[in-house]
Amino acid sequence: MPYKVAVLMGGSSFERDFSLASGRNVLRALESAGHEVLPLDTTVSLVDILRREQPDVAYIALHGKHGEDSTIQSLLEFLDIPYVGSPSDVCRFTWNKSTLPFVVASHREAGTQGYASWPEAICLPSVAFKDLGAAAALDLVEKRVEGGFPLAVKPASGGSAMGITKVERFEELAPAILDALSFDDEVLIESWVQGVELAVCVVGTGDDAKVLPAIEICPKSEFFSTEVRLDADLVDYYSPPRHASLSADEKEAARIIEIIEQAALEVHRSHNCRDLSRVDLIWDGQKPRVLEINVSPGMTEQSLFPMACKTAGIEFAEFLESLLEVAIKRS
Repeated sequence: MPYKVAVLMGGSSFERDFSLASGRNVLRALESAGHEVLPLDTTVSLVDILRREQPDVAYIALHGKHGEDSTIQSLLEFLDIPYVGSPSDVCRFTWNKSTLPFVVASHREAGTQGYASWPEAICLPSVAFKDLGAAAALDLVEKRVEGGFPLAVKPASGGSAMGITKVERFEELAPAILDALSFDDEVLIESWVQGVELAVCVVGTGDDAKVLPAIEICPKSEFFSTEVRLDADLVDYYSPPRHASLSADEKEAARIIEIIEQAALEVHRSHNCRDLSRVDLIWDGQKPRVLEINVSPGMTEQSLFPMACKTAGIEFAEFLESLLEVAIKRS
């Protein structure tokens, strides 16, 4: 049956342009399926419009701050409007990449190995640099992070690879930290993981969650940066991943893909995510090293989630409709 759907898009985060593109693609798909769609930017008039229009359900196409940090989720819960995606209490944990190891580890039963691993990292708030002089101790970083340089320096929260720098030597560390802190109040300094970059899209909730075909990401430059994400000519995608990228042995490659998928499911389930998520990771030759989980993954025409749906033989509009129905039934 057709629904009145509020598609929340835009916002004021650094990822506004990505969000608008996602929202437009979702809007087109839902309109083509016969739904009444309200494209809404998250301005000061948002609550008035939502209360006046009384949509049946909301789809959150917001990325970054206010869209993934529990802000919009808390507001929709307060207004009693059903929405697609993880609830506010989950978003508070998924938003900050530094909490991922603790959430996953606490979810595992005692003595179990699990599937997901992650880079060793240090997380420091901006106040440690501004008010407490942490910059004077940056010489300790190389000793504190496994393997030393190169390092990945990035905002602890946020997406679209904004503020990420590959730091090859000590002299580059302070400028990279300053750049990361221009996007967030905390900086994550972690081991640089070399390997096969992948994204695994997960749909569903709890034990019913399942993975869509994984996507191998092959940027033509150093890494999957913001610039690369915006230009399809700078990156190649393979879904499912090429077996040869993972192992020369076909059976071993198939086993590795299964491990990668199980790692993504473990991260999704351990955070109690619902409906959908995208887990970004790197296969380093030995194990999957999870970088982050996204509860509001990109939905542009070039985004990874629609790509995974296509590989799985799922029509994008039908997939979105199924999410709406779940959200409404849940309410």
